[in-house]
Amino acid sequence: MQLSLTVLDAAGKTKAEAHGEHELFLVHRLSYEDGDRLVVAASAPGHVSLSLDASVMPALVYLSGPTFSFVVPFSDKRMPYPPQAFTGPLHRLHVRCARPCEIAARRNIALNPLDQHGNQTLFPRAVANVETRGEAQFAARNAIDGEKASFDHGSWPFTSWGINRDPDAALMVEFGRPVLVDELALYLRADFPHDAWWEKASVTFSDGETICVPLEKSGAAQRFAFAERKIEWLRLHTLVKADDPSPYPALTQIEVWGRDL
Repeated sequence: MQLSLTVLDAAGKTKAEAHGEHELFLVHRLSYEDGDRLVVAASAPGHVSLSLDASVMPALVYLSGPTFSFVVPFSDKRMPYPPQAFTGPLHRLHVRCARPCEIAARRNIALNPLDQHGNQTLFPRAVANVETRGEAQFAARNAIDGEKASFDHGSWPFTSWGINRDPDAALMVEFGRPVLVDELALYLRADFPHDAWWEKASVTFSDGETICVPLEKSGAAQRFAFAERKIEWLRLHTLVKADDPSPYPALTQIEVWGRDL
């Protein structure tokens, strides 16, 4: 598979680029500017191991289209990322084709620390019908970024999906291709007493089945196994808040364990 990495400015002008087959690195020796984008391209859809900053964990992701464009975060949009991420005058970007054994392995297939608003091609991705005040530190993408510290809230590493007190809040995780899944793990945000929690939640799969899971007042992983099923997405919804004075239940992380076909 032919691969490329490119740094573009706000006007679409190339600032740095690298091209190769199967694996490549791009070292960019300038500070990022507002409007810069990091673009990964591949000659065919497929799984890649992708790292766009040394401070953000690499992830095995599925590129469904020819390109994925990541907008370098500035100002408040930096809050879900480590303080050193995307800063300074030296940056290392890396992409490689995933190995067959990696693709076939059972893993958390909901992990994607590079998801962001506007992403249409890099899977998994998270989409919600509400995010608290539209702020980056409470965006849906935080629920699949791999950050599971749950005992505080706000900026990294205490990122979460905030529901803005909406009882109809729902979060969809899309995989971009059929996958086999058999376990779900939820990490509720547990900044008590600031936070409340949910007593139960429902999960609907793309095959039409819905399960209801009981939840506890805890920030630890709450795991739910089920018979292996083939799906392309799942939706977390009908979040039933516990009887608690706080109006702020939230989700730190969702993991979906399974494998590719």
